[in-house]
Amino acid sequence: MASIWVGHRGTMQDYPGFSPSVDAEAIRKAIRGIGTDEETLISILTERTNAQRQLIVQAYQAAYGKELKDDLKGDLSGHFKELMVALVTPPAMFDAKQLKKSMKGVGTSEHALIEILTTRTSRQMKEISQAYYTVYKKSLGDDISSETSGDFRKALLTLADGRRDESLKVDEQLAKKDAQILYNAGENRWGTDEDKFTEILCLRSFPQLKLTFDEYRNISQKDIEDSIKGELSGHFENLLLAIVRCARSMPAFLAERLHQALKGVGTDEFTLNRIMVSRSEIDLLDIRAEFKKHYGYSLYSAIKSDTSGNYEITLLKICGRDD
Repeated sequence: MASIWVGHRGTMQDYPGFSPSVDAEAIRKAIRGIGTDEETLISILTERTNAQRQLIVQAYQAAYGKELKDDLKGDLSGHFKELMVALVTPPAMFDAKQLKKSMKGVGTSEHALIEILTTRTSRQMKEISQAYYTVYKKSLGDDISSETSGDFRKALLTLADGRRDESLKVDEQLAKKDAQILYNAGENRWGTDEDKFTEILCLRSFPQLKLTFDEYRNISQKDIEDSIKGELSGHFENLLLAIVRCARSMPAFLAERLHQALKGVGTDEFTLNRIMVSRSEIDLLDIRAEFKKHYGYSLYSAIKSDTSGNYEITLLKICGRDD
């Protein structure tokens, strides 16, 4: 499990002296008692890694013949419930469910689709697609196709395919060539050749794209962001801008998404839960640093002032500490 879902800059570490059966029993007691002992639930689930939580889920099922997530759903409520259920869900399954939620019901939450599909690696996308098919008996691609259209759809499908190059090697000649192709597809012609943008931005590695954007600047005297804003529009424009942001700095992109989720009137808990849970073992430390750098206050303090109760306590434990 310590596979493709774990990085080196997370806030959550393996719990030493971990025993799934001891944890399962403590959780069972916390749920069964008169009134729920939320404190125990929070301390166990936020102090174990996802791999450890999956072992607790198995031990719980073996000992009590019940799914832990169902017991949590039956016992908790609101955003706190959503967050606790997210913590006991395997990462690929969690993303699959988030993607489904983004496309369900009235309207599509494009920003969630964009965020998930631009920030997951090719190998992660393959696992997410498998999980999606397992749960919904439909392919992720089919659902994306029926919920979106045009160039936006085409680019999302390319990303969902998980074909982005993952190597860290960069090719300077290719960067020059791609930069020229992008220039010829946009700034240097009447009308825009959207397919060229999709092809390069959805398939090249992030380090390769970074170099390509430097070359682009040399050729066009403009930042690629400015060209995209000038040449394209709508969800397709937002998707390509997200890819550029990720190539430049994924933690900065996710810090910005968290900032949007936490500022202004009302909180976007859908985004907040997703980023906090899904990045907690990958790069949440870097996201925290970028948040502080860009906004002048800490992610911790933003969560504190915007949420309350057990929901707040749990998010702060995932966050780790104040910067």
